[in-house]
Amino acid sequence: MLVAIPAALAALVHVYIFVIESLRFTDPATMRTFGVRSHEDAEIMRPWAFNQGFYNLFLAIVTVVGLVLHATDHQEAGTALVASATASMLAAAVVLIAGDRSKARAASVQGLFPMLTLLALVTVGW
Repeated sequence: MLVAIPAALAALVHVYIFVIESLRFTDPATMRTFGVRSHEDAEIMRPWAFNQGFYNLFLAIVTVVGLVLHATDHQEAGTALVASATASMLAAAVVLIAGDRSKARAASVQGLFPMLTLLALVTVGW
C-alpha cells in the first residue's frame, strides 16, 4: 500500500496533465495555468502541448500497468514498470524546476507522488 497509493495518485496527476495539455490547451483557464497570453500563442504551442500531454498519459499508463502486474503473479515486472515510470515523472519535475524556478509549484505537483512512490520502494519495498 505504501507504494501503490502514491503510484496511483501519480498516475492520476499525469492523466490530469494529459487532459489540460492535449485536450484543453486553448481553454482560458489552461492558458493562464501555462502563462499563455493569447489564443494566437496557444495555437502556435498547441502541437507541442498535444505531444507533451500524450507523453504524460503514457507514463500514467505504464504506472497503472505496473500496478496491475504487481497485483498478479508478475510482481517483479510490475515493480520495474512502476519504478521506471515514476522515476521518469520525477526526473521531468526536476528538469522543469531546474529550467525555470518560477515553475516550482508545477514541479512539486508533478513530482510529489512519484517521489513518494520511489522513496517507499527504496526504504520499505513493496
